[in-house]
Amino acid sequence: MNRKLRMGMVGGGIGAFIGNVHRRAAALDGQIELVAGAFSSDPEKSRKSGRELYLDPSRVYGSYREMARKEAALPEDTRIDFVTIVTPNNSHFEIARTFLESGFNVVCDKPMTFNLAEARKLRNLVRKSGKVFALTHNYTGYPMVKEARQMVKKGKLGRILKVVTEYPQGYAVGDVENESATKIASWRTDPAVAGPSNCMGDIGTHAANLGYYITGLEIDELCAELTAFIPGRKLDDDGNILLRYKGGAKGILYASQISNGDENNLNIRIYGTKASLEWHQEYPDELIVKYANKPRQIVRRGNDYNSPAAKMNTRLPFGHPEGFIEAFANVYINAAKAIRAEVNGRKPPNAPDFPDLEDGVRGMAFVETVVKSSKSKTKWTRMLRT
Repeated sequence: MNRKLRMGMVGGGIGAFIGNVHRRAAALDGQIELVAGAFSSDPEKSRKSGRELYLDPSRVYGSYREMARKEAALPEDTRIDFVTIVTPNNSHFEIARTFLESGFNVVCDKPMTFNLAEARKLRNLVRKSGKVFALTHNYTGYPMVKEARQMVKKGKLGRILKVVTEYPQGYAVGDVENESATKIASWRTDPAVAGPSNCMGDIGTHAANLGYYITGLEIDELCAELTAFIPGRKLDDDGNILLRYKGGAKGILYASQISNGDENNLNIRIYGTKASLEWHQEYPDELIVKYANKPRQIVRRGNDYNSPAAKMNTRLPFGHPEGFIEAFANVYINAAKAIRAEVNGRKPPNAPDFPDLEDGVRGMAFVETVVKSSKSKTKWTRMLRT
């Protein structure tokens, strides 16, 4: 197939932060082109977004159902190859199901669904369809995160003893009447739209996914405390979790939206018997490797000594910073390889390097277990079955 993949988008109209990030990331490597969309539940707003994105008006739709139906009716050399879903959590399942049943591959923003039951149903639908499903846990796209993963796989840390992951933000510290805080939080604090959790569902899932991606360790049980510090909030804005991993490792996970002064301070520390790793999302080009009996090392992106996995997901030479959109783009370009294979009638590559169905189901099981634990009077809660 000697052409770009054709992308459609549901949600993410002009002015929506995450929709713009997805569009830029998908276009970054010249492999994907946005050709269609249903950008809002308001048909006029969708058409306005289509005009501002310079799309063919006939490919801008008033609803996702109309989009799926009309795109499926187009010739194979015209219709979209996949759809990207960037809508609130409570709509992910129905939109994904509609496009899967219409014959399209799916890229979906996290969390995968509104709850674990929907996640299990969606997994069955994807398996039945044979289509590609990618979930945009974008932090897995950073080259130094991939470098960390390779170091763990090669045993350079020895046996993993402890995983400490933090994701503090401070944007939602204001009272619910605070206009700027309310605007950013918006639907994420509404349980009818966001699901059972705000903070843990929004950013805690990123922290949990990052720990799993690097270490491969599955959570066995956890002890969680969720808090809504701001009066009037219906869902948590802060959470603290103790973790027990299968195999004996222990962990701490802290996610917060009321950590005043922090911006997007995701970081992870992994402690092993031979060495330890430390990575900070706000300084993504550096991976710190620490030892008990010799000086720590700073591994930097873009160098010849990086692993093949890190090199494959690096675009710029060392000294030229790569960031958030490039990490997102790595999810898209790796998913594009699998989608291109599917469109050409070939089997997608084994063990593709992008978050997928299992990450989505695992994430929803994490959220619901955390909520269950926080409400429970018992100390430890067994991880829900995925």
